[in-house]
Amino acid sequence: MKNPLQGSNTQMADPNEEPTVPQPAATVLLVRDAKDEGIEVFLVERASKANFGGAFVFPGGKVDPEDGLERIEEITTGLSDQALSEILGEKKGGLAYWVACIRECFEEAGILIAYRDNGSTFDPSDADERERFVEYRNKLNAGESVIEEMCKEEHLTLGIDRLAYLAHWITPKIEKRRYTTRFFIAICPSGQEGLHDGSESVNSLWIKPEEALKRQKEGKLLMIMPTIKNLESICGFSNAEELLKDKSSIDPSTIPTIEPKFFIEDGKMVGLLPGDKGYEDH
Repeated sequence: MKNPLQGSNTQMADPNEEPTVPQPAATVLLVRDAKDEGIEVFLVERASKANFGGAFVFPGGKVDPEDGLERIEEITTGLSDQALSEILGEKKGGLAYWVACIRECFEEAGILIAYRDNGSTFDPSDADERERFVEYRNKLNAGESVIEEMCKEEHLTLGIDRLAYLAHWITPKIEKRRYTTRFFIAICPSGQEGLHDGSESVNSLWIKPEEALKRQKEGKLLMIMPTIKNLESICGFSNAEELLKDKSSIDPSTIPTIEPKFFIEDGKMVGLLPGDKGYEDH
């Protein structure tokens, strides 16, 4: 495996210190039907100052304490924390990953996966409502915890039932900042286009996964290994509904935890994934 960190801004851990404990994080592959056959996925380019600066990634980030509040079920539609925790193989706190996924998607992409109180899918109905949600997004990006307030004021629930659990990656021990990241997939609500936040992300695009992988191989699109592998997993589908149905049918207990390993061999950085020859020896 080539070094997927090359070219991106990342901090290496001190080899003389114990590896840092991975922090919970959530990421979403937002997809939609392409104008011709196939699907498109939303990618954002990380700002140079950010971790993995310069790389194109899916919207996502750390799970915040507010994402796991006991009353959070009051503003969600879908399974309970207990049921979602079982899906992830956790004793409790699983719902927080779904909430973080939707929150980060709204923060980084401006796309809110939610329902109105009449059961319809949320889509800003006019300029005034759109402006209110721009302000909510600005507050979130400024570090304010407004998701609960927003949902109650606007009579919304977060659509966790519209996310399918896709993958689990843990940052390798050679990195200073480590995450235990759950990847999800969701169809972008119609009427919401997506736009980077201009701070943590400085560019964004809708692109077919096949085209994104082609550009990555040509050196035109910088991506890290989890992004590459998850893009590979959504190639070949004719439309977004077919893709979501396929991924929703996966038994979550069969989804492996993937923690890449990196080491120096003959003066070069070598990376291995679970199942690769020599992985268990390092």
